[in-house]
Amino acid sequence: MQERFYLDPYQQTLSTTVVRHDEQGLVLEETLFYPLGGGQPGDTGTLTLADGTPLAITDTRRDKETRDILHVLATDAPRLPVGTPVMLALDWSRRHAHMRVHTCLHLLSVVIKAGVTGGNLTAESGRLDFDLPEGMELDKDQIEAALNRLIAEDRSVRVQMTSGEALQRQPELIKTMSVTPPLHLPEIRLIEIDGVDLQPCGGTHVARTAEIGPVIVKKIESKGARNKRVVVALA
Repeated sequence: MQERFYLDPYQQTLSTTVVRHDEQGLVLEETLFYPLGGGQPGDTGTLTLADGTPLAITDTRRDKETRDILHVLATDAPRLPVGTPVMLALDWSRRHAHMRVHTCLHLLSVVIKAGVTGGNLTAESGRLDFDLPEGMELDKDQIEAALNRLIAEDRSVRVQMTSGEALQRQPELIKTMSVTPPLHLPEIRLIEIDGVDLQPCGGTHVARTAEIGPVIVKKIESKGARNKRVVVALA
């Protein structure tokens, strides 16, 4: 299956065909729907049949065993035969918001120089948990100002590829302490924010930081002796 969200995260529609449809979900020859992973939600949208019938895609997941991308349809949707032609259309406003928030979280990991122990995002906000020395305080206003300065600098965001072997020689690029990238793979995807950040990531991102728009730091919470949670939101 071609995963078009990696080739062009801005593509919003796609003609494709059914490969399999069973109780697990719908598998297509190609897709532009991103599956739940790395803290980023699975895409939603619409699948339209050749006769114009629209079917709602309510979630997108990846099968852990086969690695197939599973499109979840409403429970009353008909089973589609193999080879059925379909047209996919993303809920673009939701996906684009995920891209903006996800890139913002990468910038947050630049502003706060500490290991990341967890993270999550929605179309409105995102959060990262940081491993900080006990007693170390974070200044909400300073973090917000630094984030918005990096966003306004309109830095380019690009994809690079590396290998698991090469990444093992650059452990400083791995910021997430709770999840290790698949270092056994011959190719691992890196996201570079020009001049400020380079780290492994399988999510979708905007092309330039200014596209994120202004953000606010909603709150900073203690989640343990060394764990601080920082929540940011699109303004």
